[in-house]
Amino acid sequence: MTAVQHSEGTKLDTFACLYVIRGEPFRSGTCLNLTAAETVVGRASNSYSPDFAFSNAFISRKHIVIRKEEERAILYDLGSTHGTEINGVIVEPNQPYPLKSFDIIKLAKGMTVLHFSYLFADQTLEFEPLSITQRWDEPHGPLTIHWEKRECVVDGKRIAMSEKEFLLIQLLYDHANRLVPIAEIKQAVWPERSVGEDGVPDVTMDELNALVYRIRKKYGKDTFLISAVRGSGYVLELHNK
Repeated sequence: MTAVQHSEGTKLDTFACLYVIRGEPFRSGTCLNLTAAETVVGRASNSYSPDFAFSNAFISRKHIVIRKEEERAILYDLGSTHGTEINGVIVEPNQPYPLKSFDIIKLAKGMTVLHFSYLFADQTLEFEPLSITQRWDEPHGPLTIHWEKRECVVDGKRIAMSEKEFLLIQLLYDHANRLVPIAEIKQAVWPERSVGEDGVPDVTMDELNALVYRIRKKYGKDTFLISAVRGSGYVLELHNK
């Protein structure tokens, strides 16, 4: 892999990366390679430019820094005004947070959303260009889930869940604000299927995508804020869990 020169002059091979789920001016799916011993993420100004600059006004100029410490990526919030979350957990300023593959990092309450990974694909990950991935506000209508009845109440309307809808929604809800890998989804939602050579139930991506589509259409696109990372898995965004 080609080494990249960073502004502070430290030169290392890429050891991890950030995939942009949401964050102007970057296109969804953009891979931001982490190559330096220290990488600052923030907002550019006339007097300062971080290593990776986002344009949203709620992002602090020096929002977070990711440092390579003993071959691990450690995130620090640099006292940002509007905060940082990792997998839905608020990050305390200036405290070390070791990152793991599939971690979801949110800056300024989801104005910018990043997917961290030590893994590298042969090509840039693609994020589904759905309006749902462009949203960060709360669902408009009140939602109540009765797990024991396998029923959702949306805007006062009772909606029964099918078995597969129930299994997928429960799995994503239990792992809210984290990327749930495709293999884990297939094992949880289709346990009755025969297992292939890779040890994963024989379920096509068309079947999985169709199930997610049905959930969005049946319950309303703003009820379950599900983002798809094509080739990796799905994320259910919950701000109140």
